[in-house]
Amino acid sequence: MNQPDARRRLLGPADVSLEPVGAQEHDRVVDPQDTLEDEVYGASLRPRSFDEYVGQERLVENLRIAIDAAKRRGEPLEHVLFYGPPGLGKTTLAGLIARELGANFRPTSGPTLEKPKDLVGILTSLDVGDVFFVDEIHRLSHVVEEFLYPAMEDFQIDFVVDHGAYAKTLKLPLRRFTLVGATTRAGMITAPLRERFGIVHHLDYYAPAELERIVRHSASVLEVPIDGVAAATIASRSRGTPRVANRLLRRVRDFAQVRGDGRITPAIADEALRREGVDELGLDRLDRAFLRTIVEQYRGGPAGIAAIAATLTEDAETLEDVVEPFLLKEGFVTRTASGRRATALAYSHLGVAGGAPAQERLL
Repeated sequence: MNQPDARRRLLGPADVSLEPVGAQEHDRVVDPQDTLEDEVYGASLRPRSFDEYVGQERLVENLRIAIDAAKRRGEPLEHVLFYGPPGLGKTTLAGLIARELGANFRPTSGPTLEKPKDLVGILTSLDVGDVFFVDEIHRLSHVVEEFLYPAMEDFQIDFVVDHGAYAKTLKLPLRRFTLVGATTRAGMITAPLRERFGIVHHLDYYAPAELERIVRHSASVLEVPIDGVAAATIASRSRGTPRVANRLLRRVRDFAQVRGDGRITPAIADEALRREGVDELGLDRLDRAFLRTIVEQYRGGPAGIAAIAATLTEDAETLEDVVEPFLLKEGFVTRTASGRRATALAYSHLGVAGGAPAQERLL
C-alpha cells in the first residue's frame, strides 16, 4: 500500500472527505500553539484585570497576595516563573501582573535574544518596577542566560573588558525590575536559572465549565449571539485550553454568519466543528490518525514515536509536543519504556473492536 493510501486509511473516510489526502496538519484548529490570528484577536479577548480572569483560582489568589504585599512594601515583585502546556494564559497573566503593579510591560521571547547585547539593550532601558516578560525562556542561549544571572540576583550586569592579564570586570547597575518567565518545558530550564525565581506557578488545563464562561465572554466581546448549549459544545471540544476555545468560537462564528443567521446555535456549532474535523471529545484528524496508527498498524502497541511519525509523515517532535499530551491526559494512550500503547478508550472511540492484541503478546 502506498503512503497516500495508508494515510487515507488512517485518517478515515469521514475525515478524508473534508480534507485532501496528504495535506499536512500544521494549521490544526485545535493546536494550542499561538498563531498570528490568535495574536490579533488576543488583545481584545484577554481579561483586563484579575477580576475578569477565569480559572486557575489558587494561582491567581496567590499572585494577588504577592502583588499587594510588594506594593505595600514599595518594592518590585519577586521574579515569577509560569510553566505548563501552551495556550493556558501565561502571557495573559504576565500582562495582568504589570497592569496590577502599574508598571510597563516589556515582552520578548527566548529565541529572539540571540546575543548578550540583545538582552543588555532591554535591561538598561527598564525603569524601576517594570515587568520584563520572556516567553519560551527555556530556549535562551547559554551565553545570554549567564548574563541574566547577575541581572536577576544583584540587578547589575558584569562586563569583561580586555583580555588575559589586562582583563577586568565592570559592573553596570540596573534599575530593580521583575522578570516573568514562561515555558512549556520546565524540565529544560537549568537549575541556576530556576532557583532565581522567587515565585513559581504551574498552569493546569481548564474545566469545561470554566471554558464555557470564557466562550460566553469572548462571544460578547465579538458581539456574536450564542446559545448556552452551543457555548457548552464549543467548551467541551476545546481540549481544556482557552486559546483553542477562542479559536473554535471564531470558526463557528464564521460558519454561523455564512450558513446561518449569525446566531450560534447547538446545531450550527456541531456542524461547524464537524467540518473542522473536531469530534465530540475534542480530537481532530491528526489525533485520530495517531490513535489509528497504533491500533491498526502496530496492533495496539507498543510503538515508538519515531515509527508513528514515519507512518504519518509528520515530525516526531510535533507529535510529542502537540498531539500526545492531550491523548495522554484523556487516557487514550499510555507511554511505557517500550513505546506508546493504545487504551481501551482509544479502541472504543475509533469504533474498533478488541483492545486485547497487545495483551495477548505479553502472555
